[in-house]
Amino acid sequence: MTVLLEVRERLKLIYSKYEMVVQPVAKFLLAFLVFNTLNSSIGYMTQLTDTTIVLIAALTCSILPPGVMVAFAAVFSLAHMYALSMEVALVGLCAYLVMYLLFFRFSPRDSLVIVLTPLLCAYKIPYVVPIVVGLLCGPSSVVSVGSGVFVHYLLELVTASASNIRTMGEEDALAKVRLMIEGITGNKSMLVVMVAFGVTVMVVYLLRRLPVNYSWTIAMVTGAMVDVVILLIGDLLYEINISVSGALLGSLLAVAVGKVVEFFRFCVDYSRTEKVQFEDDEYYYYVKAIPKMTVPVAEKTVK
Repeated sequence: MTVLLEVRERLKLIYSKYEMVVQPVAKFLLAFLVFNTLNSSIGYMTQLTDTTIVLIAALTCSILPPGVMVAFAAVFSLAHMYALSMEVALVGLCAYLVMYLLFFRFSPRDSLVIVLTPLLCAYKIPYVVPIVVGLLCGPSSVVSVGSGVFVHYLLELVTASASNIRTMGEEDALAKVRLMIEGITGNKSMLVVMVAFGVTVMVVYLLRRLPVNYSWTIAMVTGAMVDVVILLIGDLLYEINISVSGALLGSLLAVAVGKVVEFFRFCVDYSRTEKVQFEDDEYYYYVKAIPKMTVPVAEKTVK
């Protein structure tokens, strides 16, 4: 354990020393991955699939706030929808505007959550999202997670409906709009996943704030179980074809990632817990103090 703590402290020192380089590089890599994923899933506008365009957009996102990455991703997806059909792009634009109003009202700081949620859903590891968001964010992040899930299923709907939309003529504009709206409102899988992830975020958030030992671990395990149970209940009620083995393995991976997050964010030594009581003229105070697990990093001097 001491070795791991030393590695953690060294990583923190490296990050604090090279923060001005690490953050832009991380945002560049994330933006590049997001744009390439969009191009591979709904790459109907071939001009945007050019590597030069993707690199320029990713470089721009690397030096600007994370919200710009969300805007670029929205522009990329709307451009691909427009290349498929103007009506599809119109439905997507209206959906994005509603999401923007909700996001700006409730969780304007969770830009990365909206980007990472559909990205991890696309790579079949979505169960990490509610666990990590519940550990690091607040209750308002339910809106961001739900928005990310909605974007994922919207893009899936566009891909699944592309063949039918291409067979329709310009006179079938209303039919295209109806096809998209019915596909969104009738998607039971999306609703079940949104409810499951939202409840999981709230459960993890509430449990990890409890003043009990190992609250973060309890929150992770309980949240993973709640997530799987809600998904299975939704599968029984609506037959949404949830993979039981995939949900279980994904939840185990989510707990493992959560433990890594806990190690870097909330690593404490419960064996040295102290309870202190004191008073002043108006109140009695009962304080539970849990020390953080830290080790001094040895400094090497070369003579």
